[in-house]
Amino acid sequence: FIGPAGPPMYALGDKIGSTIIAQNAGVPCIAWNGADVVAEYDVESGTLPEEAFQQACVVSAADASAAAEKIGLPIMIKASEGGGGKGIRMVNNMDDVANAYRQVCGEVPGSPIFIMKLSTNSRHLEVQLLADEYGNAIALNGRDCSVQRRHQKIIEEGPPVAASPEVWKKMEEAAVSLAKAVGYANAGTVEYLYSEPDEKFYFLELNPRLQVEHPVTEMITRVNLPAAQLQVAMGIPLHHIPEIRELYGKNRFEDDVSDSKSVIDFSK
Repeated sequence: FIGPAGPPMYALGDKIGSTIIAQNAGVPCIAWNGADVVAEYDVESGTLPEEAFQQACVVSAADASAAAEKIGLPIMIKASEGGGGKGIRMVNNMDDVANAYRQVCGEVPGSPIFIMKLSTNSRHLEVQLLADEYGNAIALNGRDCSVQRRHQKIIEEGPPVAASPEVWKKMEEAAVSLAKAVGYANAGTVEYLYSEPDEKFYFLELNPRLQVEHPVTEMITRVNLPAAQLQVAMGIPLHHIPEIRELYGKNRFEDDVSDSKSVIDFSK
């Protein structure tokens, strides 16, 4: 199988679970109904305590109304297993919360539901990750996918210029920290909401796969991501992947791989 191992795939494939993991790993998260949940992620099993997960779920229209009042309007009601424009509703009026909740439940039957604050005048930015099975993880630039229709991306741009270089560096560092916290390996994408007025970013989700828009990143970094995925799956460390070496100013190949100069310090 080419991709992350089962435990991180299971943990990060769920929007509620991944948000709990992110906030406990110190990644900034926008106000949501599970903001007070404190839980320790089990790296071996890829699970969170069941009671912590349930605490972050909205299980009724009454729960939804209570959460909306606590968070403050406007809000987004979202299905944890939704995507592609399904299982998401924006609400600006308390009278519409219960009906919107039922609509989300109907669009993605059986999915856990959560509620988050709506961030207005924001951009949708994402960081491309690549990690190996030896604990190394790097950010390969990113993309701006703010141009959307019905919550589906239409245009992908890169590199992102909405965030300042200083803020973008923090976004990359947070993404790498999250990948390391769950023992992630292979390609993935961390998505953020970026509020331009106050220059703050908030975790949305981590997609544990290679996204269709990956050629944008390839054109920026000159790293063949599907080839890198294959090499990671073969057990090759990041610092031995030729295109990663070139990206970090090293020779594509070294005569002696045991030589210290073949190793790259990705923390710098």
